[in-house]
Amino acid sequence: MTPEHSPVLEFPAWLYDTTAAILRKARTEGRWWAREHLKTGAFPQPRQMRQVPPGEVLVMHSGAEGFDWNRPRWRVHMFLSVFMDLDEGVPEAAHQRMRNAFESFCLSTPWGALYYTVSPPPLRSAERMANRLASLLRFWDVLQGPRYAFWSFDQKYTLDELIADIYRKTLEAWCPGGPASVREHMALAVERMARATREECEEAVLRLMPVLVEGDNDLKHHEVLSDPDFLRERLSALPPKDFDDLSSAEKYSVAVQLAAWDRELGRH
Repeated sequence: MTPEHSPVLEFPAWLYDTTAAILRKARTEGRWWAREHLKTGAFPQPRQMRQVPPGEVLVMHSGAEGFDWNRPRWRVHMFLSVFMDLDEGVPEAAHQRMRNAFESFCLSTPWGALYYTVSPPPLRSAERMANRLASLLRFWDVLQGPRYAFWSFDQKYTLDELIADIYRKTLEAWCPGGPASVREHMALAVERMARATREECEEAVLRLMPVLVEGDNDLKHHEVLSDPDFLRERLSALPPKDFDDLSSAEKYSVAVQLAAWDRELGRH
């Protein structure tokens, strides 16, 4: 694709600023979205968009901030702040339904697909994560332009490198020995994840768990937590709701469950 025909990437303008300014603007934006949703039942596009030039750095994790909070930057990880006021005026019984509708709206945009993939909120079920990853795939080309800071502002990832860092272990759990291309590996994993049974989800999680145990020096009971029979028994015993949140083999959710079992083993 020639530069003059490259797709233009735009993000909500309020995500580019100092940390303090973004916090203020996020509250305003959250309240505005809440009011609009109450009036119309839908979420409108952000009122002001700003172009993201090729090569611009998007900060995707607070760990990449350093201490330079007063310098204007693209701080995509701070999109989380909008949720503080998104429920304003909405009856509590309708909160989850509205959050689901908001996620669907965001996933129809490049900035929303990127945020919900890099910082996926619970639930992280196989069905939900497949939908998030599929949304990112739809915007893959336009999201190739920027560079991404995740662990450190000095380390600039391409989109492929960012997603490989966060998801390669998950993709490998779903599609062992899959394509070298992150994009192709993700497309294959999404296809399997979207239609997976509980048994297929369990197998993916069981492939991931020993990998995470091996790399986690904080766990005290490595031998037990590496035992396939122990893992299978514990995983099968999880109630549907608890299992659902780790059924995608998203590594953070699985690591949290392993840590819980590790603490439990320490009490016996």
